[in-house]
Amino acid sequence: MYTHARDVAIRAATNAARLIRYHTGGVDEEGIEHKGVHDLVTHVDEAAQEVVVETLRAAFPEHAILAEEGATDAPAAPKGYRWIIDPIDGTTNFTRGCPPYAVSIGLQHDGALVVGVVLEVTNDDLFTAVQGGGAYQNGRPIHVTDNAALDRALLATGFPYTVFDYMETYTSVLQRFLKDSRGLRRHGAAAVDLVRVANGTFDGFYETGLSPWDVAAGMVIVTEAGGRVTDFSNDANALFGGQMIASNGAIHDAILDRVQPLRDVHH
Repeated sequence: MYTHARDVAIRAATNAARLIRYHTGGVDEEGIEHKGVHDLVTHVDEAAQEVVVETLRAAFPEHAILAEEGATDAPAAPKGYRWIIDPIDGTTNFTRGCPPYAVSIGLQHDGALVVGVVLEVTNDDLFTAVQGGGAYQNGRPIHVTDNAALDRALLATGFPYTVFDYMETYTSVLQRFLKDSRGLRRHGAAAVDLVRVANGTFDGFYETGLSPWDVAAGMVIVTEAGGRVTDFSNDANALFGGQMIASNGAIHDAILDRVQPLRDVHH
């Protein structure tokens, strides 16, 4: 069942990516709506989500859906199956034709994440995982790094863009990572950051202010690639926590220690 679900999700992501690619960089300001401060949605997000939802519903009409642009028909902790969808993770990047941005599709079964598909749109890079089956990039197995030293680690993060009340705390944490790691990158698409931890591009990732559709698929992929995922309180049940650390496991505790000032900051 999970393998079949993965294949349907790949088809849904591929169909949505085709639509997104057609419109890349072609959305003007009149086609952009503001859900909040700097929080954008376009008609392409909505159309891409419709493509994904229609594809999934055609194959699994009984499954519940939790998606960024509405279309939510499931409780917070469902029994059975629930798809968690971000039609374009990195909408701001998409509106400017600035990579990366991705389609992210995860599947829960009785509350556990069991399938993850992330398709990075600009280079057609496909990341997949099924619970217990490993993680793959374009059909090839991937694995996290074995680097155990933070001072040799390349990390990814996300910057606050809607709430700025805790900037001093955020920048103090950022400064520690700038001093203690080999480098820090911010690409504006958490789903892509997660799969880049899974394939060893990054050794770790941290961010606060996340939504479940940002991370559901990536959590499966990182875990199946041998990595570790928790919130800032070291709880592995991090899907709805708003905060996330994903790492190769070896440097996880070092990241966890340094993000503690942000532990109660969820914006």
